[in-house]
Amino acid sequence: MSRNSVDHILFGAAYYDEYLMMKGIDRIDEDMRMMKDAGLNVIRIAESTWSTCEPQPGKFDFTYVDRALDAAQRAGIDVIVGTPTYAVPGWLVKLDPSVLAVTPNGEGKYGARQIMNIVNATYRFYGERVIRRLISHVADHPAVIGYQVDNETKYYDSVSDDMQRLFVKYLYEKFDGDLDEMNHHFGLDYWSNRVDSWEDFPDVTATINESLGGEFDKFRRDQVRAFLQWQADIVREYAHDNQFITHNFDFEWRGYSFGVQPAVDHFKASTAVDITGVDIYHPTEDDLTGKEIAFGGDMTRSTKDGRNYLVLETEAQGQHGWVPFPGQLRLQAYSHLASGADMVEYWHWHSIHNSFETYWKGLLSHDLEPNPTYREAGVFGREIAKPEVGERLVHLKKRNKVAIMVSNESLSALDWFLIESGFPFGGGLKYNDVVRNVYDALFELNVECDFIPSDADAERLARYGMIVTPALYCTGQKTTDRLRKFVENGGHLVSTMRSFVSDDEVSVWADRAPHNLTDVFGMTYNQFTRPNGHVSVEFAGALEGVPSTQALSLIELVTPADGTEVLATYGHYAWKDYAAVTRNTFGKGSAEWIATLLDAESIRAVMREAVEYAGVAGAGTALAGRIAVRQGTNTQGETVTYLLNYSASDVTIASPVPGEVVVAPVVIASEGEIDEVATADVALKAGDAVAIGDELTIGRWNVVVIVG
Repeated sequence: MSRNSVDHILFGAAYYDEYLMMKGIDRIDEDMRMMKDAGLNVIRIAESTWSTCEPQPGKFDFTYVDRALDAAQRAGIDVIVGTPTYAVPGWLVKLDPSVLAVTPNGEGKYGARQIMNIVNATYRFYGERVIRRLISHVADHPAVIGYQVDNETKYYDSVSDDMQRLFVKYLYEKFDGDLDEMNHHFGLDYWSNRVDSWEDFPDVTATINESLGGEFDKFRRDQVRAFLQWQADIVREYAHDNQFITHNFDFEWRGYSFGVQPAVDHFKASTAVDITGVDIYHPTEDDLTGKEIAFGGDMTRSTKDGRNYLVLETEAQGQHGWVPFPGQLRLQAYSHLASGADMVEYWHWHSIHNSFETYWKGLLSHDLEPNPTYREAGVFGREIAKPEVGERLVHLKKRNKVAIMVSNESLSALDWFLIESGFPFGGGLKYNDVVRNVYDALFELNVECDFIPSDADAERLARYGMIVTPALYCTGQKTTDRLRKFVENGGHLVSTMRSFVSDDEVSVWADRAPHNLTDVFGMTYNQFTRPNGHVSVEFAGALEGVPSTQALSLIELVTPADGTEVLATYGHYAWKDYAAVTRNTFGKGSAEWIATLLDAESIRAVMREAVEYAGVAGAGTALAGRIAVRQGTNTQGETVTYLLNYSASDVTIASPVPGEVVVAPVVIASEGEIDEVATADVALKAGDAVAIGDELTIGRWNVVVIVG
């Protein structure tokens, strides 16, 4: 192991001996044996057990930590130790209730996790003490390979006094104490929101000014980065050079991992850790599509510009309705590797017997006996333990030609100025809906992409042939200048409605829309409205033949310039003279504008034509709609191609690549083991050589990996 990478594929589960021991059950060695049998080689411990490690102030008890470390070492299993700071002990709240965050809903109440104020001095004092005592205690243990600082950290919607006082200090420095400049920047004269004395700075909890509110959100996101850096710096004082520091970032939650996280800037916060980690939860059973796995992986890989990452949590059985069908757990695990993960770890090992997450089930059910999910985990674990598999799949590198530009500032702004209404009420369409509308279309087309932040420099933009900006509402001058240069130098820019509307401080630009780019896109608009279910989109030009569809949300009334190609118009008598989709050549490149939200089939058709026009369609595009194709390069310089069947039917395709089959389809029986008889009838075997065009049959919920 090293500080910045692991040396083999890690496969494991979060493990909490404390939870079972409280029931008087001692089975730690049996657990380790079962893990070893299933090919698990790593566990994560301690991150949620502060009150067990420090039952009273200054009284430390690492019995359970030591038991887990020693048992793992005996079994030859590595350990990642988490700092236990994301769930505060009751004694700390009694000592100083201000450790709990005050939110817009009022004073915090003890009980749940992630309820603290991360800038609170008392919390920081006791947090630092438990971190130092724990990490100094475990750092020399031979089983420890790395550390996870905190857990799914966010700012927890804190509007506590100290958070707001720090915000005012931040503003004072940002504007060099010039209140007139701040008032001007944020437009605070409106509704008498002007601030004329720093001492009179108002509580921002209920501000109606999104420029100020957005700045507060940005400030709080940066407190997450600073908090993680603070923890990482403490841990690094004790950590060995061959031990890494990571953190498990998560996403906007809609019952599963959905989109860009509102309360954390992943790009900035990941600078605090050696290896970016992530928690990815997704629908399964009939709803398994692979999209959430790919989205979470692509975002996390992009935080460190393509470096491999760790999946620190994903589901085994998970919540109700997520018990994987036979074959799905193995397919899901390979799907993580296909995005560049070097680790797949389940939350968690055993289902707990009481408290809040009793029914978020782990690899083992409540009877703690082998079950089909556990057995299928063993199929994957034993496969990747083979050198001919694991050594050729670890450290997958990608060089994608398409990038999606994302922005936390745009997300915050469009949570206030909702796309369908322009107010904080009156519509359900959010920023992440537009991001996923575009991302899902690319995924379904087998066009892999990276994510880039809106402040990415020109050199980073220049690596791509096509950049997409879904609802990039907040864009500073530097960003539009860089995108202009990107197109001028030969790139293809695809932007959607509500892009380039305001600056980074949510002040709407006063020139023709889209700001600074009307000549690049060859169009402008100054009005928009809702279609109310009455406006169709009629395709033309290069998109002629695509069936008409209904505009789903806001429609921008785009006036194209002479020479701009109109790819779609509105099919309504009042708006028939306006364009819905346009494309324009500019310099050596081109720019495309999508002025409304399209349904899944239509946006897929638009994006298919766009990637073909831009010359960035990959080898898998011809298989779109039949099989998911994910590619990269391994450490030997070989191309690794994953063919992933997210369907309940067998699929027969022509191989898009030549090479050796490293992972072949297998048939998983209902009890979770390989059905050897049925698998023997599968034509494709590991070690087979395939050529481009060879017929491959991939069973339902199955996978083939070809290395060439």
